Amino acid sequence: MTWIEDPEFAPDRPFGPQTLPYGVLGTAKGPTVAVRVGKHAVPLRSVADELGPRVGELVSGDSLDPLLAAGPAAWRELRERLLELVGADSRPRDAELIRADWHTQLMPFTVADFADFYSSRHHAENVGKIFRREADPLLPNWTHLPVGYHGRSGTVVVSGTDVARPNGQRRVSGDPTPVFGPTRRLDFEAEVGFVCGGEPASCVSPEEFDEHVFGALLVNDWSARDIQSWEYQPLGPFLAKSFATSVSGWITPLAALEQARVPTTGYDHQLLDYLVEQRPWGLDLRLEVRCNDTLLSRPPFAEMYWSPAQQLAHLTVNGSTVRPGDLFASGTVSGPEPEQRGCLLELSWGGSDPITLEDGEQRTFLQDGDRVTISATAPGEHGRPVGLGDVSGTVLPAVRR
Repeated sequence: MTWIEDPEFAPDRPFGPQTLPYGVLGTAKGPTVAVRVGKHAVPLRSVADELGPRVGELVSGDSLDPLLAAGPAAWRELRERLLELVGADSRPRDAELIRADWHTQLMPFTVADFADFYSSRHHAENVGKIFRREADPLLPNWTHLPVGYHGRSGTVVVSGTDVARPNGQRRVSGDPTPVFGPTRRLDFEAEVGFVCGGEPASCVSPEEFDEHVFGALLVNDWSARDIQSWEYQPLGPFLAKSFATSVSGWITPLAALEQARVPTTGYDHQLLDYLVEQRPWGLDLRLEVRCNDTLLSRPPFAEMYWSPAQQLAHLTVNGSTVRPGDLFASGTVSGPEPEQRGCLLELSWGGSDPITLEDGEQRTFLQDGDRVTISATAPGEHGRPVGLGDVSGTVLPAVRR
């Protein structure tokens, strides 16, 4: 029994009381931190007194930044109070309940730094087979360290934000001189991201992961494949990736994913000590990717070679600091089957095998007007599904330069 009258706020639904993700909504009273309950949301400033002075003040503003900085003890206390509050049989005094989908989702936190990894072996091997047909699909370092790159925090945008097709240099077949213009090979990448908080720290071990990671969200790290293939050698991704990265407006607390933890896949050799996990931090997240109204793939995050705890350990092992607001993402999530591939580069096999949408149109890469939506669930306690908020974006025509 609960005072929240919403059929989607039930233990057998992804956004029932087992999930309780945090976001920021634009309301008539201004931006407000909220917790999602089914299709509704509770603005947390309306229940600040019920939450107590320690945590109520952290969520009474217009951003999750103070909560991220407060650290894991405050995160646990807030979740415990919220579980009591939403489970009450009568409405707490002054508590508001608003429709989440009737309000604009705002960027819920200030992105400090953004790093993106390349941690799916299935994805990396497929890409290697597409571009290096006669060579080993994996480069020698891939099974020894989580390969990654630093992106741009300023172009991380919240779900629902339109994404303009980027311009850049690309090669035309047979011509040694590049041309400039809009990408012709715009792609999505289905990923999972992790939002950091707590005390700034470096050399974070896998065992300290949950002291520095607040929660998870879905990520679409849009990619311009033709720009990327021209510019990435010898230093790696740059303009082909930095134009936009879309993230969910709802952050699912790490505590809600406890039952989804699984070991990562087996390794080819003994890992270096700083990457060894004593407790598994792989996650059984089941993603779905849609283009317009067509289900394209179901990438399984449980198949990832490197876990998020190993990614964070590698990111900080050189003395680099993790701090509140840092965001890092998994890289494209792909499984062993064709219907589990997490980007169009793989799904169309480099553009050689078009896919057909429900309306009969074919795609090798994205066209203007296409809408990409990524969703996911995870197993929770007693088989109850835990939801991750969708991330969606629509492709707009390129801006003329």
